[in-house]
Amino acid sequence: MQTLEIDVTKQTLELKVNGQPSNLELDPRTSLLDALREHLHLTGTKKGCDHGQCGACTVLINGQRINSCLTLAVMHQGDEIVTIEGLGSPQALHPLQAAFIERDAFQCGYCTSGQICSAVGMLAEVKAGWPSHATADVASPRIELTDAEIRERMSGNICRCAAYPNIVAAIRDVSQGGGQ
Repeated sequence: MQTLEIDVTKQTLELKVNGQPSNLELDPRTSLLDALREHLHLTGTKKGCDHGQCGACTVLINGQRINSCLTLAVMHQGDEIVTIEGLGSPQALHPLQAAFIERDAFQCGYCTSGQICSAVGMLAEVKAGWPSHATADVASPRIELTDAEIRERMSGNICRCAAYPNIVAAIRDVSQGGGQ
């Protein structure tokens, strides 16, 4: 049996992650998720399904949420990439991190980093006036963030422990100026 050898030239790229530039030499087929976890050792971003269906790998790219398993690292030179490690610190939690703790919005914690990054991006979308399928009045300049609206907007993030009521409550608290 003959094996097929593929010579892939590694590519040098600079990623700016959590405000820090990092030079990497990667196979151009490396997903952003694998670059973060395996090359930069930022393991807060989780590999769940590796097919873009669970949301555990959600990070923020230029302020917008994205499933890092579905994009290549080489596509993000010059972008501002924020992972869960870049949102807050143990001494100064991001308001959503604090609200998730306050509302007990996690059990096993595997999906939590993706849930929080997605919620940060989702709240920015609401602030920008982007309607969802659950938005009652798409012409309104201000979107009312109801529980149904939150559930719809967070539907790409799965929690196998079913902590959804507490996740929605934590997001609602932050959206209404609660939390830290």
